Amino acid sequence: MRSPIEPQTLRKTFTASTGNDTAMRTGPARRCEAALSLLMCVLLTACSGSPSLGVLGAYFPDWLFCVVGGVILTAIVHVFSYRHGYGGWLTPPAIVYPALTVLFSIVLWAVGFNL
Repeated sequence: MRSPIEPQTLRKTFTASTGNDTAMRTGPARRCEAALSLLMCVLLTACSGSPSLGVLGAYFPDWLFCVVGGVILTAIVHVFSYRHGYGGWLTPPAIVYPALTVLFSIVLWAVGFNL
């Protein structure tokens, strides 16, 4: 048969107070805590909304449109550069075309959604 557990033993087991935790913090420590809480509130408010656009009832992230625009602009640069004889300047294509796509996508995002 189990021995009954005394209420004092339970209180000591589940109480994590050391005596110093119960005192109210004042002075610089409290001001630092308040400033840190305010800073976190200000920084985390940017996370409240998702950057998406509604197209015919469906919501798509804005970066998706920027990537599509970057690919289209890269294709336009490719066509114009080869038509005017500057296609040889865009070598190696495995590096140049993805870099142009990223460049155009970031520019479209910065101009279209951040300004």
